[in-house]
Amino acid sequence: MAPVLVLAGVLVGVALLLPLVFLLVQAAQTGGHLLSELLFRHLTAVLLWNTVALTAVVTVTSAVIGTAAAYVTERTDVPGRRVLSALLVLPVAVPDFVIAWGWVSLVPSLQGLAGASLVLTLGLYPLVYLPVAASLRSADPAQEEVARSLGHGPLRTFWSVTLRHARLALLGGCLLVALYLLAEYGAFSILRYQTFTTEIFTEFQIGFNTPAASALSLVLVALGVAVLSGETFSARSSRRGRPQARARGLTRARLGRATVPVVAAMAVLMALALGVPVWEICYWSASDQRTALPAASSLASAAWHTALYSGSAAAVATVTALPVAILAVRHRGHLAVALERTCLLVQALPGLVVALALVFFAVRYARFSYQSAPLLVAAYAVMFFPRALVAVQASVARVPVALEEVARSLGRKPRAVLVRVTLPLVLPGLLAAFFLVFLTAVTELTATLVLVPTGVQTLATQFWAYSNEFSYGAAAPFAAAMLGVAVVPTYLLGRWFDRLPSRAVPIT
Repeated sequence: MAPVLVLAGVLVGVALLLPLVFLLVQAAQTGGHLLSELLFRHLTAVLLWNTVALTAVVTVTSAVIGTAAAYVTERTDVPGRRVLSALLVLPVAVPDFVIAWGWVSLVPSLQGLAGASLVLTLGLYPLVYLPVAASLRSADPAQEEVARSLGHGPLRTFWSVTLRHARLALLGGCLLVALYLLAEYGAFSILRYQTFTTEIFTEFQIGFNTPAASALSLVLVALGVAVLSGETFSARSSRRGRPQARARGLTRARLGRATVPVVAAMAVLMALALGVPVWEICYWSASDQRTALPAASSLASAAWHTALYSGSAAAVATVTALPVAILAVRHRGHLAVALERTCLLVQALPGLVVALALVFFAVRYARFSYQSAPLLVAAYAVMFFPRALVAVQASVARVPVALEEVARSLGRKPRAVLVRVTLPLVLPGLLAAFFLVFLTAVTELTATLVLVPTGVQTLATQFWAYSNEFSYGAAAPFAAAMLGVAVVPTYLLGRWFDRLPSRAVPIT
């Protein structure tokens, strides 16, 4: 079975490397001298500073907010914990460019590093909250109880014991946030914050300067490699401790006098992350919706095509993530690690680069037509494969190896073990991967602008067309529809992270 998995994993890795091959081909055609001029110029330094500064700020703030929110919901007796847990996940269903649009509609002067940091933190902190909350929920509280019995206060116990246990989950969440930021475009464009992605889009689509755009994309790839290398080093350091025991029951701390400030802080977070964009959507939906733009596809048609393309891509990404996940967990070696890192690196590439790379290869070798539905689905599957891999890999890691060994000892062939033992146990993870990719593809913008079939609009492209013309009343229903399509997958995804039992009792 292993050779089949290796072959499938290698094929997936090769497909995911196509965007990088495209960039290298473009760089080779550009020539070393011109490439050096494009890379070593003042604009590149400005873009590098803007991108690194924003990534650092948003990753740190998302880590702080996500970890604090996870601790409140999983380790304290905060009132309405279940409702609060659901609300904390919902911002991930709101596209970042819709959050940015809502804030700019409310505060037109909001832009620059401060504005981009605020908007992206509000949209991305759930990527840290979800894994950290799941980690805290499954933690054995014995070590925390021992620390408190030795006289350690709540803060010291949290820093030395609780956070240490959740470090791997925290690093994984921060990795997703950082890679997402490297590839984001829509929110930065609305906030007028110049990064590598916005400049790449400008060079490709407006200036038709492919060499310059490819050179900037190579820098973005280098940043992605740096992020992955840092995460790998930190994760190895975090794994040196002893493995944690399975949770025997979670202990909740009494907030006491801190209840009101904590609840107020959570309410402010929800108001900023959800209240502002939802309020603006409701406000503009109730306003005059006339627009000077020509009539486009109906809201129902855009919603149908969005769900169709996103669902197809989610199915492809989930199925192809399974062999890579099994290799990474069950047959971990140099090849498996290289495949895993390669798959995650795609997350740092802008959607525009992925789209143009697929067009480059499809038109020349596969004879797919430009702006065809299969090409758009393939772009979604490539772009969001890392998210599917994270969910599937986490699910495969939770399958006891002993069950598979027992099945093989009873004479079952590896394929039968996979079908009858492994797949049923990882099914929740496969569904979570599907919902995670679907949720992200529903709101994808840059690749969709390039590859959407002629005469077809998605919710994201139609919203973008209207909002760029300041026809906010016409754009608002499409933003509301994106939220509506994404709410159910978000709820189910939250339930997947929340599926571990929580037998909590307050501290007496």
